[in-house]
Amino acid sequence: MSTSAVREREDDEELARSPKRTKVDELTDDGPIVADTSPLMSAALAEPDSKEGSLAAPAESVLPPSHTLLGIAPTFSSNGLRQVLQTDVGISEYISRDVPPISGIIKQRFTDFLVFEVNQDHQVIHLKSLDMPESSSKKGKADTPWNDRFTDKLTPYLSEASINQLKMMFLEGREPPRLTDSGWGGRVTKTTEDEEVDVSQSEDTGKRGKNRGGRGGRGDRGDRGGRGGRGRGRGGRQGGEREDNRKVLSEPISSKTDRTALHQAVRELFGGKLDSETDMSTPAGDDGSRIAIKWSRNGGGRGGGRGGRGGRSDRSDRGNHPPYIHFTLQKTNRDTQDALGYLSRTLHVNTKDLSVAGTKDKRGVTVQRVSLRRGNKTVEDIWKSANQSNRRSVQEILSQRGDRGVRIADFNYRKAGLELGMLKGNAFVITLRNVQVESVETLDRAMNSIKYKGFINYYGMQRFGTAAVPTHSIGLAILKSDWHKAVSLILQNRPGEHPEVVAARDAWLVDGNLDQALALMPRRVVAERCILESYKKQGGETRNAMGALSTIPRNLRLMYVHAYQSYVWNAIVSERIRIHGPDKAVPGDLVFESEPVAKGVSGENDEMEVDDDAGNEKQATEGKGMSSRERKKAAKAAYVAPSIKILTEEDAHKYSIFDIIMPLPGRDVDYPGGTLGERYREFLTLDGLDPDNFIRKQKEYTLNGSYRKILQVPKDFSWSILRYTDPDVPLAQADEDKLLGFDPPVVVDDGKFRALQINLTLGTAAYATMALREVTKTETSSHFQTGLTQASEDQQFRGVVAGDAGELGDDDTEMEASNTLDS
Repeated sequence: MSTSAVREREDDEELARSPKRTKVDELTDDGPIVADTSPLMSAALAEPDSKEGSLAAPAESVLPPSHTLLGIAPTFSSNGLRQVLQTDVGISEYISRDVPPISGIIKQRFTDFLVFEVNQDHQVIHLKSLDMPESSSKKGKADTPWNDRFTDKLTPYLSEASINQLKMMFLEGREPPRLTDSGWGGRVTKTTEDEEVDVSQSEDTGKRGKNRGGRGGRGDRGDRGGRGGRGRGRGGRQGGEREDNRKVLSEPISSKTDRTALHQAVRELFGGKLDSETDMSTPAGDDGSRIAIKWSRNGGGRGGGRGGRGGRSDRSDRGNHPPYIHFTLQKTNRDTQDALGYLSRTLHVNTKDLSVAGTKDKRGVTVQRVSLRRGNKTVEDIWKSANQSNRRSVQEILSQRGDRGVRIADFNYRKAGLELGMLKGNAFVITLRNVQVESVETLDRAMNSIKYKGFINYYGMQRFGTAAVPTHSIGLAILKSDWHKAVSLILQNRPGEHPEVVAARDAWLVDGNLDQALALMPRRVVAERCILESYKKQGGETRNAMGALSTIPRNLRLMYVHAYQSYVWNAIVSERIRIHGPDKAVPGDLVFESEPVAKGVSGENDEMEVDDDAGNEKQATEGKGMSSRERKKAAKAAYVAPSIKILTEEDAHKYSIFDIIMPLPGRDVDYPGGTLGERYREFLTLDGLDPDNFIRKQKEYTLNGSYRKILQVPKDFSWSILRYTDPDVPLAQADEDKLLGFDPPVVVDDGKFRALQINLTLGTAAYATMALREVTKTETSSHFQTGLTQASEDQQFRGVVAGDAGELGDDDTEMEASNTLDS
């Protein structure tokens, strides 16, 4: 009987505490959308105490001028800043206002929010195996190095002695064995001890100087090698590679047909690993020519296939595989870009060589595919580097979680890399804790409303950041070419940040010490570090703000301007729902007259992230197996501007609410008719933008508009009620923990508290937190949910066994009957 490993209870705060998480007493007093006077809500929104010596922020609002059109008066804490709420970014309406809210806490634990990417073949991505992979060529050697088929195939052309000799040579492998005699081993030439070649280092650096090797030596012209000599025989020696004199000779074969058949047999059996050729070392006699069989030099000519400055013996094996390695990444409480940055350092590759189909939420456990332009690395190399096998045993690797919340597995070679948008969506397993609901009927109504009526397809709070300075405000400054204001907003202090980030900001903003600020600023704070490093290169000069901004990675810069587009879209959609309701199409609404020709060019798949912290508006295109350049050309050629229809009184009844789209402001888009179209212009004009001109001198900031459906309906939607007492006990399990054999979540029938677990699948444009908002009807921003967690009643029962928590109340009895319900 197999037993699963028992692990200590996971503590989210110890595993990877978010640097942006704030304490309850540090939160502001801004209220949620739905009034709630409960102690839990009050604690979550407690007024912060002003700290002595805190850096005073300007009283000027960081929100765009158009914020006044939302009809919300912002309030500020004593330091002039506040955390941004849903209403500040246009999120205010609901589909099911008639259904009472179901209070609950979102993302109390990382495993309460599981995300699994759905690939273009509609397959849900999971971690499958943590074992070390093997390249196919090496698998072939290990699995069937030699069998009876080889002997049977060669017997008509080779003697038994020759077949045995060939078998021995093949099983020895490509690298000739070191021998002390003058046999096949081929001695390593040594002129002095200092000139002995280090094979283990030759892959990357080789030996320069006398043993340089170049791209393949000319043979016996000393030891210098030369740039591209013809070498000895077919390929020339690479620097540091022992000469291979091994070969197997057939008996003389007089029949040309038999010689040809032997050549074909060698190609079929050994797949190009061995070469056969007419032996020129002995003259052909009356009995015919001999055939020589030896290890292939693979690449021949100028130094064994660009062998570099002394390639290793398996260099050709590495080169035979496709240029990309794909693998599955599971990350816990890490931004996608942060996780990729960690991988680039661990794998010793450039961050630009790593790519994903879409970025994922930070606070949670997410699984997705990643592609790597591998260069000379194999899947074995990547596995060893990622798992730091130089300091961890295989047993430790296969029994412990990945370092820093990152684990990669399931490696494959592929001809092309991934690009943003190359996915169908994401599957979620979401657990709401400490759920409070009036009755089973209320829960049923809320779940069925989501299942059949969907939710408003808002851009979630992740789009706008979790700090007091929202990303869309920075985006507006960039669109107005106010470079200094954009830089100032990025560097500005934010309440509740990690102490090391606060210290780094103060070192620059208060003390003006650039070196100290850079020394203190963590690598994960990307934009700020880029600006400070730019100032450092300019000798402390800060006048070139546009240049400093340009050093921020392009995706991150575009995230700011896309966040502004999203803010306007949210605000207009809220107005549309408020005026016309969420039930039917009305005159003035926009629909696609025909679905876009190239999927992903326009329509609901323009925005590629699901609960992402970055804005990835890159368009998805078809064309698996195509190179990146070919895909871009195909996308450009395939683009056809979608045909948009403005509904009238005569045809509005022909369309449903699920057909309605709304444009993201930009060029080449149509705006809805009537007051909504006017509202778009009002927002843009008040923010100092020209509604008729979105072209910028800096082309990357030119806004290309797109369309997005205003409602989203989830697929594969189901739900269940779970019981728990200890809030630290997981109610869902991550893939890595399953593979490591950790104990699965256990349902506690007599648990004191109730949890609601929801399974659903969403398209690439949707935010799962916006679906949950439709259920809870409360604020979904991370700082607010953190306050709810810390003020929640279940926190008093950390480490308490269910049976010790007392008897269940009478009001809990009715809900027990529903724990097997499925919508």
